[in-house]
Amino acid sequence: MGRFDGATVLITGAAGGLGRGAAKAFASEGARLVLSDIDEKALADLAATLPAETAFLAGNVADENLSEDLVRLAVERFGRLDVAMNNAGIVQSFVRLPQIPSDEARRVLEIDLLGVFYAMKHQIPWMERQFRATAKGGAIVNIASVAGLVGAPKLSVYAAAKHGVVGLTKSAAAEYATKGVRINAICPAHTRTAMLDGFVRASRAPEEEALAELTRGVPMKRVAEIDEIIAAILFAADPANSFMTGHALAIDGGVGAI
Repeated sequence: MGRFDGATVLITGAAGGLGRGAAKAFASEGARLVLSDIDEKALADLAATLPAETAFLAGNVADENLSEDLVRLAVERFGRLDVAMNNAGIVQSFVRLPQIPSDEARRVLEIDLLGVFYAMKHQIPWMERQFRATAKGGAIVNIASVAGLVGAPKLSVYAAAKHGVVGLTKSAAAEYATKGVRINAICPAHTRTAMLDGFVRASRAPEEEALAELTRGVPMKRVAEIDEIIAAILFAADPANSFMTGHALAIDGGVGAI
C-alpha cells in the first residue's frame, strides 16, 4: 500500500528532472497524476511511461489560465486535488545584477514567482472547499531554492523570485493553517538536472572543474542527486506529516549550517 494511494497529485514542470522524478515517485506510491509542462511532446512521452492514471495539459505557468485549467482538469478527471507540486521554473544568466537584461528579469519573475502565485491562487480554494466537505484537505509543495534563503551572487533576480516563493509559502501557510491546507517549500542547492548542465556549459570549464567551483561553499562538496530532493518532496506532501506547514526545508548539503 502506497503513501498516496488514490490521491490526486498535480505537478508542474513535470517533464524536467525534478518533475519527472516526482511523477515517477508519486505514481509508485499509488497516486493519480495531473501533469503540466511547456514541452507538450516530452509531457506526453512521460505520461505514456507512468504506471498510474494520468491526465496532462501543456502550457506556460506564467499564464494564469493554465493554473485554473489544471485544477479544473484534476477535479473533472479524478474528483479531487490532494497534492500540488509547483515546480516549473527557469534560471537567469549567471551575471551580476546590472548585466541582467530587463526582459530576462521580467521573464524569470513571471515564471518562477508569479507562476507559483497563480498556481496557489487556484489550488487553495479547491483544497479548502474539499476540506469543508470531506475533512480531507490537501498539501502544496513549492519548489524554491537555497537561493530563496540566502544571497546568490550572479543570480540576483532568480534569488529574488525564490525568496518570493518562500514568502508566499509562509504567508499562505499561516492563512490556511486551520483550513485543511498545508503549504511548504523545498529549497535545494545545486541538483543534477538540466539546469545544472546549463551552468556547467556556461562556465566553459571541464565538468569536474565547474562542479568543484559550484560546490565550493557546500560542506558536502557535491551536488544533490534528484532522488535526494524527491525524498524531501514526498516527505512534505505525505498526509502522515500533518503538523508541518509554513516550512522552507533546505536540502543543501550543509550550506545553511555555516
